[in-house]
Amino acid sequence: MTPLNLKNPPDVDLASLLKHGLHALNIALSTDQQQRLLQYVVLLNKWNKVYNLTAVREPERMIGLHILDSLAVLPHLGNPHHVLDVGTGAGLPGVALAIACPAIHITMLDSLQKKTTFVRQAIGELSLANADVVCERVEQFKPVEKFDIVISRAFAELADFVNGAAHLVAEEGRMFAMKGQHPVDEIARLPAGFEVDKSIELVVPQIEGQRHLLVIKKCQQKV
Repeated sequence: MTPLNLKNPPDVDLASLLKHGLHALNIALSTDQQQRLLQYVVLLNKWNKVYNLTAVREPERMIGLHILDSLAVLPHLGNPHHVLDVGTGAGLPGVALAIACPAIHITMLDSLQKKTTFVRQAIGELSLANADVVCERVEQFKPVEKFDIVISRAFAELADFVNGAAHLVAEEGRMFAMKGQHPVDEIARLPAGFEVDKSIELVVPQIEGQRHLLVIKKCQQKV
């Protein structure tokens, strides 16, 4: 891949920020994978100036708030074959996961065309053969096959996520909700038939504040 011209001030080294962040997360990625993540940040920064894809304006902040935050779930994914990113927005966490996990197919779903147009462009420029994007409302999305994991980041509250996306989860699949503070009230409002299987506190470098990953599953039916 051609070396990047990141066009940042001399005191901002995006490559070092990424490398140190990955080390802190204990995530090992190849040079090519790191280069693709940086290229994604460049694309996001460029398109963001016109399409307002994210409130984060500085590329150096995108490394922590978007890339490292997305990758923090990697140790908890297991070995899924097909993952759906609901409300992907600018491709988060989907694009980062697709770069880091070439063996997993990532489908990204969003109802806003300007965002899915950007994600489609990013998939093409980054040569992500294991990723695709769909412009559709989650309630109306009817794929041929269901997903091992349905994940959301900065989506609606848990009840809305489950009500909208539960029909997309395979029989033994799970729903992953990426949250800030532990959402006690939201958990209490989960729809009947669903429960939190795991609540995992994530420590994400270059980010202040709490981060949690909630793993949601269907309740076991009592015999």
